[in-house]
Amino acid sequence: MEAVRRLQFCCGHRVLNHESKCANAHGHNYVIYIHAKPKSGLDAIGRVIDFSVIKKIAGDWIDKYWDHSFLINEADSDLVNIQNVLSKNKPCFICPFNPTAENMAEYLLRIVFPKLFINEDIEICKIELFETENCKVVVEK
Repeated sequence: MEAVRRLQFCCGHRVLNHESKCANAHGHNYVIYIHAKPKSGLDAIGRVIDFSVIKKIAGDWIDKYWDHSFLINEADSDLVNIQNVLSKNKPCFICPFNPTAENMAEYLLRIVFPKLFINEDIEICKIELFETENCKVVVEK
């Protein structure tokens, strides 16, 4: 059994060494589905987790770091050097990865969410990340 929460966010990126137009700085309206499964069964009222808890924990992190920000691969020296031009009132997010949808979803699933949900009786087990309404990636444990 899984509980699934949908969230939306907007951010920019460029895919370093991409062979086509994604080598240019651009942005997307992302949609993410966060799948949670219980560690020890349903709670006392019969839920995996209250959907608002997923929204609060995951959504707050996404809002703080990625929403209306620019994701920059730490190896992308051109963008690292002009990050103050890309974002005036919110720091760019310097990624230890190339900001493809695959790497973004993997980073959330394996690095960010395990820390954020450590005190909850759930495991985030799968991420579906839509880069466009026609293109998505799925990463699961």
